[in-house]
Amino acid sequence: MAKPCLLLQLRPEHAAADDEFRAILRAGALAPEQVVRVRMDQEFPELDLDDYAAVIVGGGPSNVSSAETEKYDYQRIFEPKLRELVAEIVRRDLPYLGACYGLGLLADVLGGKVGTERYSEGPGAQTIELTDAATRDPLLHDLPRAFRAFVGHKEACQEVPPDAVLLGGSAGCPVQMVRVREHIYATQFHPELDGDGLALRIEIYRHAGYFDPAEADSLTELGHRETITVPMEILRRFSARYLG
Repeated sequence: MAKPCLLLQLRPEHAAADDEFRAILRAGALAPEQVVRVRMDQEFPELDLDDYAAVIVGGGPSNVSSAETEKYDYQRIFEPKLRELVAEIVRRDLPYLGACYGLGLLADVLGGKVGTERYSEGPGAQTIELTDAATRDPLLHDLPRAFRAFVGHKEACQEVPPDAVLLGGSAGCPVQMVRVREHIYATQFHPELDGDGLALRIEIYRHAGYFDPAEADSLTELGHRETITVPMEILRRFSARYLG
């Protein structure tokens, strides 16, 4: 039997975590039995990377750059263990796809600067522009050079992390996608997210400081007007390459 994918989630809200899980299955064309799901807000079990073909780390309300005293209690428990795991992933060049927080944690492990000083983006769609390096990348080489993707984050990479190749950026956030070594990828945008998923997160995180709560309905409406396809294709290609 082929090895499964390890999905590490950090959303304490059950509806958001469950929707993210379903969205990753759907966009990645994965069956539930192909994914081992760990909700790090609840537990962080002993994990042996030899048991997995790939690792996906999703997003959530946690920020890598927050002061230790400002981090959630569960974040202070899982984050040191996750940092060790991602460092091992980098050493092995194990297939990895990080989204949002998954990019920030990878950048931090690499010694990059992640912070809230610049490049935060409210919930909604942005135009991602691929770099010349992306045209030679196995996951991206024949995709449109510009496409729409959903974002929503308080912190971002302030620069391209050390040893990373920049694959995509946007006008408001220069580091939107990177690759490390041959098989490690991370995006600031959410490759799994569609309009319905964005609407759910806008409602769940209405008072979490990402946007003015009074703008929730208009942001939801704008999200439903978007046609988002390329980010899901990236996730599908990742799954096909490493889990197919």
